[in-house]
Amino acid sequence: MFTTRPTLHGTFGMVSSTHWLASQSAMAVLEGGGNAFDAAVAAGFVLHVVEPHLNGPAGEVPVILAPAQGAVRVLCGQGPAPRGASAAHYRSLGLDLVPGTGPLAAAVPGAFDAWMLLLRDHGTRRLADVLSYAVGYAERGHSPVERVGETVETVRELFETEWTSSAALYLPGGRPPAPGRLLRNPALAATWRRVIAEAEAAGSGREAQIEAARRVWREGFVAEALAAAAARPTLDTSGVRHRGVLDGDDLAAFAATYEEPVRHDWNGWTVCKAGPWSQGPAFLQQLALLPDDPAGLPPYGTPEYAHTLIEGTKLAMADREAWYGDAADVPLADLLSPEYNAARRALIGPEASYALRPGSPGGRPPALSGHATAVAAEEERFDPLGVSAPGTGEPTVGWDGATRGDTCHLDVVDRWGNMVAATPSGGWLHSNPVVPELGFPLGTRLQMAWLDPGLPNTLTPGRRPRTTLTPSLALRGGEPVLAFGTPGGDQQDQWQVHFFLAVALREPVRGGWDLQGAVDAPNWHTDSFPSSFYPRGMVPGAVTVESRIGAETVEELRRRGHRVTVAGAWTEGRLSAVARDPETGVLSAAANPRGMQGYAVGR
Repeated sequence: MFTTRPTLHGTFGMVSSTHWLASQSAMAVLEGGGNAFDAAVAAGFVLHVVEPHLNGPAGEVPVILAPAQGAVRVLCGQGPAPRGASAAHYRSLGLDLVPGTGPLAAAVPGAFDAWMLLLRDHGTRRLADVLSYAVGYAERGHSPVERVGETVETVRELFETEWTSSAALYLPGGRPPAPGRLLRNPALAATWRRVIAEAEAAGSGREAQIEAARRVWREGFVAEALAAAAARPTLDTSGVRHRGVLDGDDLAAFAATYEEPVRHDWNGWTVCKAGPWSQGPAFLQQLALLPDDPAGLPPYGTPEYAHTLIEGTKLAMADREAWYGDAADVPLADLLSPEYNAARRALIGPEASYALRPGSPGGRPPALSGHATAVAAEEERFDPLGVSAPGTGEPTVGWDGATRGDTCHLDVVDRWGNMVAATPSGGWLHSNPVVPELGFPLGTRLQMAWLDPGLPNTLTPGRRPRTTLTPSLALRGGEPVLAFGTPGGDQQDQWQVHFFLAVALREPVRGGWDLQGAVDAPNWHTDSFPSSFYPRGMVPGAVTVESRIGAETVEELRRRGHRVTVAGAWTEGRLSAVARDPETGVLSAAANPRGMQGYAVGR
């Protein structure tokens, strides 16, 4: 079949990411003798520079890693709610939702410590080496993609009247960033140079320097600047200036952690995801709702196939809404059990469902936020900040910085068989004012938690807000073979399921999996569940499809009652993927053509 690019094949190393500069920087690390984990860290810091509208150093990152001959692990770079971030405190401020911008929405930043832990435990390069690429692009500049300037233009009024430190960086002389003009961030370059200098002053050992950098972030000049920024009254989406609750003690107490992945077996594959503090298990639930034998599925690409997956997504996401979070035990074994999913599968009828239908795993009654229940009842509700507009997975941003959110992704596999998938996000340029002495803003991940008491995702001090970030890693015969992921907020585990099934169900090409064909395949998503982003809207029955899906499929979906929006031909998803065949050692990679900035490289 036609693809926009070939699937890359080689034996030395493969990288795929959402920006060509990150991909090529990671490849340079591999060429210099580094491994996949060194390369991933270098790429992650480059993404902080070149996609500042999609992620930043004070955001978060979940990582799934598979060391050669080692066990698959999840590295959690999602920080918790600060000690002062109780639902009762936010309600006392007259809020019924966590604001979508401003310091009240800031979780403890998690990305930096996660990158450092990955480098310390699994990398081989020194801190200065892996940071050199990001420092160079921040100091000497890079030509930004169009969407950076478009995002800045959207929030121009906010920057010029309220967030003036952000205007100084992103609107110098009143002009937003534009392709062909170098965008520099000298404050960010100076931050990393100072971190490196203080780390090197701690000793000559690689690990000692990384540990020193972690202390500088948590307790040194970085922590001091972040805590001071959180304490400044800042206009947020509530229309009021609020101080945040993040302080130095919160920053000092955080450390990224390793966890066991959640796994599910389907048709000879084992897919590994982060736990239910992410939306990762929703991917696994969508698989569990399918017949174990693919012969029981409607033929790939047919209208019936799309209908089946759309309805399964609604059931999985309803369970995500009722059961996922870090503030209570999540009955994952029941949610993924054959018995539970057989009963849930029976709910998929020939017509589109509009109701939010969480299940009762183990007989437990589901609990939903009052806000989620209210928006689910308003079938005609349409909020352009609560659903995704047609686009490439980029954020839909309001004048006040409110966004449904988006992110970046990267995958790396090296010649030794190390494999990693990471999804850095948060700390967007429109999430909080730029901290002028650091060159980046705080994040807003707390907006994903509810203020209703007693829910798995209730805002709770010391607990992680449920995140949409969800990298994937798949095994065959117990061997890691495929790492993949995408930006896209609530759409991530929809687009990834479609990609995975396109790989698993279609015939191989050129002797291997057709990664690029699976990336390029016509895609879609549904918004028939509460958004994870402020103001938490939904559109029951809504489905957005790429026009390439075909008129016959659109007509049949509409006949079944789906509210179909036909978007552009190349608008759904920003997938990246790498693979390794354990029998031959052949490595593969593919990247998304949508948005014209994702690239795979390798040899």
